Amino acid sequence: MLAPLDDRLDDLVALYEDLHRHPELSFQETRTAAEVARRLSSWGYDVTTEIAGTGVTGVLRNGSGPVVLLRADMDALPVTEGTGLPYASTVPGVMHACGHDVHVSCLLGAADLLAAGRARWSGTLVVLFQPAEESGGGARAMLAAGLYTEGIVPTPDVVLAQHVAPFGAGLIAYCPGACMAAADSLEITFHGSGGHGSRPETTVDPIVMAASFVQRVQSVVAREVAPGERAVVTVGSFQAGDTANVIPDRAVVKLSVRTFDETVRSRVLDAVDRIARAEAEASGAQRPPETVVLDAFPVTFNDARTLRQVNSAFTGLFGEQRLFAYDPASGSEDAGLLATAAGAPLYYWWLGGWDPEAFHTAFAAGRLAQDIPSNHSPRLSLIHISEPTRRS
Repeated sequence: MLAPLDDRLDDLVALYEDLHRHPELSFQETRTAAEVARRLSSWGYDVTTEIAGTGVTGVLRNGSGPVVLLRADMDALPVTEGTGLPYASTVPGVMHACGHDVHVSCLLGAADLLAAGRARWSGTLVVLFQPAEESGGGARAMLAAGLYTEGIVPTPDVVLAQHVAPFGAGLIAYCPGACMAAADSLEITFHGSGGHGSRPETTVDPIVMAASFVQRVQSVVAREVAPGERAVVTVGSFQAGDTANVIPDRAVVKLSVRTFDETVRSRVLDAVDRIARAEAEASGAQRPPETVVLDAFPVTFNDARTLRQVNSAFTGLFGEQRLFAYDPASGSEDAGLLATAAGAPLYYWWLGGWDPEAFHTAFAAGRLAQDIPSNHSPRLSLIHISEPTRRS
């Protein structure tokens, strides 16, 4: 099955570099989708395009057997690239800072090999190229468009997905059970009563109100979540007022809540709401705060049996030394929705994408955070992977 890979590597590297040069934001992945559809059609897949705008699926029916869905996300981020690569982004303010160009290239490579080697397997293969993972709406939108209910693809028996990460190329990281956090992004608007900065006693100051909320909400994790439970509350945006001597009518706070358990998730979200309302009341606001859910990702949960099966195959192909377990990540994903909607197990693993020597040097020196850029960094790319490493 893998024998033709060497002959295809140069084309896949060129594809990756082309995708990296031409990143597209969530639900705008038209160029990427067109290239995906063109290649899948040439290999004999039944292709459906424009699912939820830019989503693409390919179905390859090859006799009796399970239905396996392989998923890759396609969207880039509103980040200005800082890699200095010869194939750096040509789109101002947009880059593949999370490796989705790698994901598309990997899945197209797998789709090609599986189509060419169909004499060696049986069943139904579904390859799914998803828009808008970064905004949290892509998987949900494809499902709402009738992915399973309208028969766009057969309902899978298992869903498999991977994500590139800045650790040594050639390594695979896995996490049993809850492997990535649920994430809820909220926008809270605090309403005050504005006025001149020289007469604050005539106002209800929403900046003070919102600032008190920002301070107090940090106590949720410190005082309302048990040490054995994991949660993160981060305020990432605070917007209020336009000038120095005017107290505005409102202040807008945006925050992210990340949890690994539904009970903890509900408790933390309830606490955030309670504190927001309490601070508004304490300030004498005439209107309660308004909360809008900007996006929500579920917990990504790996099925134990599927993890063991796939890891057994990885070990047979690459050797046991290539696999290592990692702790649950506080990042979030929406691939789990594709499995949940099908009632199917999910296995989601991490693929190393950085030069192994550089990674191990940084690790040994305790300088991973300083020397190896993280996902969403303007410096993230497969910058230093040499030809021998790439081919291994």
